Amino acid sequence: MCARRFLILIFLLTLLIVAAGFAIFQFGDRVLIRQAVPQGHFTAPATGSAPDYAKLENWVARPGIGPDISDWIPSGVTRNDEAPPRAAVFYIHPTTYLQRDRWNAPVSPGSDTELRTRLFVQSQASALAGAGKIWAPRYRQAAYGAFLLDTKDAGAALNLAYADILSAFDRFVAEVPADQPIILAGHSQGALHLLRLLRDRVAGRQLHSRIVAVYAPGWPISVSADLPALGLPACRAPADTGCILSWMTFADPANPELLLSKWEKTKGLAGGDRRQEDMLCVNPITGVLNGTASPTTSADTIVPSADLATATVASGVGAHCARGLLILDGAIPTMGPYVLPGNNYHVYDYALFWGAIRRDAERRLLAWRD
Repeated sequence: MCARRFLILIFLLTLLIVAAGFAIFQFGDRVLIRQAVPQGHFTAPATGSAPDYAKLENWVARPGIGPDISDWIPSGVTRNDEAPPRAAVFYIHPTTYLQRDRWNAPVSPGSDTELRTRLFVQSQASALAGAGKIWAPRYRQAAYGAFLLDTKDAGAALNLAYADILSAFDRFVAEVPADQPIILAGHSQGALHLLRLLRDRVAGRQLHSRIVAVYAPGWPISVSADLPALGLPACRAPADTGCILSWMTFADPANPELLLSKWEKTKGLAGGDRRQEDMLCVNPITGVLNGTASPTTSADTIVPSADLATATVASGVGAHCARGLLILDGAIPTMGPYVLPGNNYHVYDYALFWGAIRRDAERRLLAWRD
């Protein structure tokens, strides 16, 4: 049943393409804007309406909630009963709100985003569940239309979503043991909020010593213009800890122009200009900065069957970092019809490397303990 529910995600992801974070780079598409931007102006929510993260209902996954969808294992994977010492994992899901009736999604467990949100927690956060218990908050995520305009309304929507993430993270830190290691993860909108979280809650604070690793694929990070503000360096080697991994997956011939044309005109979190050549790329297969993994390396890719009835794990995917991008090598499995223009595999940033990410997190946790 879990595998079938996971595969529903493949169908739904086509609706999320413009919501995946990169629509922010497509300001010129007027048709898309008309069809995607929320109606009316942003309205500040009533005082006291923010999610109370002391309540279990405002979390998709965390200790005390069952069944644990984040502990999902696809067909073909053997659960490791000799898991390393456990960390606490804070995961921020990507955009799952597809409506235009408001700038921010409701957080009610019964909302129309619930299925999609749970599927992302199940399929992405599960890659990190071998290293620790997942904490995944529901939050008033910005609607996908908020990524299409650089306006006051769009900025307010993103800020509201981030305010919820800050609140959830503060509750998370308050509840986990003070000596427990921490892993941070997100994707797309979740990765964007994660970068701000690092700047505001980790950089220059004692908490940075507890960070095992940060997984932030699906959003470009400038090594010179962003990293200095985040308080953690890039992961350079497989056993590095207290560092950041990020990648954006493409196949050759890769064309990221649509994605990066606007990003390169913005200033980084630490100031300075952003350039594609300066983008952070840590190979998730090897855990090496600007690394290469041959196609014979097992990446444990989650692959749907032809009839979308099951999810299995395939090997043989390779990848190398080039020009700030992660370029796929070898025989790429047929992942589904939702590869974005320019051979952009953004939708599959976690699925392509699910097993490799799982091993990477467990390896870095052991290194942190040592």
